[in-house]
Amino acid sequence: MTDDLLIINQDVQIPQAELTFRFTTSSGPGGQHANKAATQVTLLFDVANSPSLDETSRARLLARLANRLDKEGVLQISAQDSRSQAQNRATAVARLQQILAEGLKLPKKRRPTRPSRAAHERRLQSKRRRGQIKQQRRSPWKED
Repeated sequence: MTDDLLIINQDVQIPQAELTFRFTTSSGPGGQHANKAATQVTLLFDVANSPSLDETSRARLLARLANRLDKEGVLQISAQDSRSQAQNRATAVARLQQILAEGLKLPKKRRPTRPSRAAHERRLQSKRRRGQIKQQRRSPWKED
């Protein structure tokens, strides 16, 4: 990661200026430090309106990350793992990189496959065997 560019993959690089950070106090135990230090970091990245993303990348991210985006298309990532604001900020940026890289990956193309002839025969043989077992369980039908 360079100073002003966040590298996602070989095609996508995001300037740090597009990232917005909000700081709040962390939850949980921590005594006086947790009560007065705003160490929790919330990173906001506007996927829907980012000038760094081309239309195909934007469409893929909007589709793949739909459950993580709000109504305006903003991705929010929260980090409060550390007592240090700087460390939480770095954690949030790393998570953003990972989420965007995963979202931009092209899905593998499915190659249709067929069962082998032997597998087909085994399945039919098994069905025949099962049918014979069930037939042997039946009591012979008696006419009055």
